[in-house]
Amino acid sequence: MFPRLHVVTDSLDVVRGVVGHGPVAVQVRVKSSDRAAYELTVAALDVCRRAGDALCLVDDRVGVALAAGADGVHVGAEDLPVAVVRRVLGAGAVVGATCRTPETALKAVADGASYLGVGPAFATVSKAGLPEPFGPEGVAKVVAAVPGTPVVAIGGVTVERVALLDSYGVAAISAIAGDPSGAAAAFQRALA
Repeated sequence: MFPRLHVVTDSLDVVRGVVGHGPVAVQVRVKSSDRAAYELTVAALDVCRRAGDALCLVDDRVGVALAAGADGVHVGAEDLPVAVVRRVLGAGAVVGATCRTPETALKAVADGASYLGVGPAFATVSKAGLPEPFGPEGVAKVVAAVPGTPVVAIGGVTVERVALLDSYGVAAISAIAGDPSGAAAAFQRALA
């Protein structure tokens, strides 16, 4: 089963805290260097493999995902195109794509995306330069456009907001950071 909880992090402590509470996808997002991203991915993969129900994905960096042997990658609108990433990583890899409209969602799925990250669902300070949040209604439009494709809402997602989202799953960043274990358990209960 594809995890409904995605955790975006640059901390191995967060990775250790979020596994063991149910299926989770850990997305390694390191902005400093490929080497730092690679080292964290290798360590996160070890934690995820031992958990048995955790995927390890890499944000943006296809080369790092390949080198580390990650389960896949998540690419944004300014990263390599989904079709290219699918060709490079192969049919068995998880390829996530950021989408903000039904049209971009349909193209990403046609190009080989395994799942879609849709947002910002709510206001967030986790990433600069994002468009205005489009709320649960915007997420629902994308979900309706790609039936059968997992959709993960991202941006300002909290445990309390899970019930507002008509989506397959949620991605958390700052809502997990303070208490990774407790927050992951709470998210898993909210998604059940």
